[in-house]
Amino acid sequence: MEQLEGTVLVGDSFEPISGRVVVEDGHIDAIEETETDSANIILPAFVNAHTHLGDSVAKEAAVGLSLEEAVVPPNSLKHRKLTGADRTELVTAMRQTLRFMQQTGTVSTLDFREFGESGASALREAAEPLAIEPFIFGSDELSVLDIADGYGASGANDDTFSEERAACKERGAPFAIHAGEPDATDIHPALDLEPDLLVHMVHAKQEHLDRVSDQSVPIAVCPRANAVLDVGRPPIPELLEHTTVALGTDNVMLNQPSLFREMAYTAKTFDVTAREVLRMATTAGAEIAGLDCGTIVPGKRAALTVLNGGSDNLAGSVDPVEAVVRRATARDVDRVVF
Repeated sequence: MEQLEGTVLVGDSFEPISGRVVVEDGHIDAIEETETDSANIILPAFVNAHTHLGDSVAKEAAVGLSLEEAVVPPNSLKHRKLTGADRTELVTAMRQTLRFMQQTGTVSTLDFREFGESGASALREAAEPLAIEPFIFGSDELSVLDIADGYGASGANDDTFSEERAACKERGAPFAIHAGEPDATDIHPALDLEPDLLVHMVHAKQEHLDRVSDQSVPIAVCPRANAVLDVGRPPIPELLEHTTVALGTDNVMLNQPSLFREMAYTAKTFDVTAREVLRMATTAGAEIAGLDCGTIVPGKRAALTVLNGGSDNLAGSVDPVEAVVRRATARDVDRVVF
C-alpha cells in the first residue's frame, strides 16, 4: 500500500481536496480528505491523444516547411527520413521520446505508426522496458492489425480505406482517420467511413459538427502542430459542444510531446476553461482508447502525476487546476505513479 498526500484533483470535475490517495495493487483504493502539510498537486496521468512517434528520428527537421513538404506521404521530408532510418535508430529514437513522455506524466499515447507490421512492432519494442503503454494505430497494410490496436488512416482524400474499415469492424478494432487539416474536403468522406476517432478537424463547419454529434465520433485536436504548419485553428469550443475532444501533440519532428505545453497553449489561445483543457489531456484520451485511467476515483488504475506545488514556479498559485493547465512544466513533476 502507498499513500500520496497533497491537493488531489478528484473525479470528472477535478475538484481539489486536501488529503491523500491510497494506492494498493496498482489501483486507487481510497481518497481520504484530511489536512496535510504537503504542497504536492496530484492529478491523473496524461493520455496524449495523437502522436507520430516515428518522427523522433528527425526532430526539428521540418521547421519552415508546409504541411505537404513536412509530413504528407509519400514524398514529404518525414517519410524520406523514416525510409532512411534503420530499425535500431528508429527504436532508440522512439524509446527516448517515450521515456521523456513517461517522465513528464504521460501514461499512454495514441500513436499513428507508419510502415505496417514492421513499424508497429518497432514501437512495441521501443516501449518494452518502459511503463508507458502506447496505443498503436497501425497503417499501410491490413496485417498490421495482428500487432497494432487499431488502424490509423492518413485521410479520405488519399484513399477510400473501405477495406481497412471493414477489417477493423470484423476484428472489433478501432479505426481512426485524419480529417479537415489542410481544408474541409475530406471531412464528409472520413465520416462516411464511420470512424471511431477523427484527428484535427481544423476546418470543421456546422454541417460536419452535426454529423460528428449524430455519429458520436470523438476528436483529437493538435493546436500547436496546426499553428506550426499554418493550417488554421480547430474550433475547439464548438467541437466540445458536439462530442468528446482530446488533446494531442502530433508530429515529434514539429513539437516536443509535452501535454503541459499543449494545455497552456490551448487554455491561452481558445475560449475554453482550464477544467475542459485538463479533461482533454487526461479523461478524454483514456475514454477514447478504453483505458482504465484518466480520473482519480476509487477503483480506477493508479495512473497519477504528482507535481511539486511548492516549486519556484508553482508556489503561491491560487487555483491548482489553473496552475496545472496554464503554468506547470515538466520541471515541476515530482514523480509519476503507474
